[in-house]
Amino acid sequence: QVQLVESGGGLVQAGGSLRLSCTASGVIFSINTMGWYRQTPGKQRELVATISTGGNTNYADSVKGRFTISRDNAKNTVYLQMNALKPEDTAVYYCQANLRLMLNTRVLDYWGQGTQVTVSS
Repeated sequence: QVQLVESGGGLVQAGGSLRLSCTASGVIFSINTMGWYRQTPGKQRELVATISTGGNTNYADSVKGRFTISRDNAKNTVYLQMNALKPEDTAVYYCQANLRLMLNTRVLDYWGQGTQVTVSS
């Protein structure tokens, strides 16, 4: 059973920083892209940032220059360093991993349970 477990959310004042972590555990053959998404009540989940196995990154325009995604392939872990946080960054943040459970099986998307980030003004 594959699990993605997130940590690092919380309450911070505007201008502050938080670092989110997410570790994938279980029987995993390989992990392709990992990423972070966020969702607020009444809105669709939106992409925040993704990172490939080789370290290629992609960011939403709203977080470019403030957030940095990174990963440790040996630990099956992805991080999101969030700086200069704004009240509009308040959301539940979800970790995502695109992975393969066994050789020659299809690639599947797995999601974490979400972690709340609240930025006060």
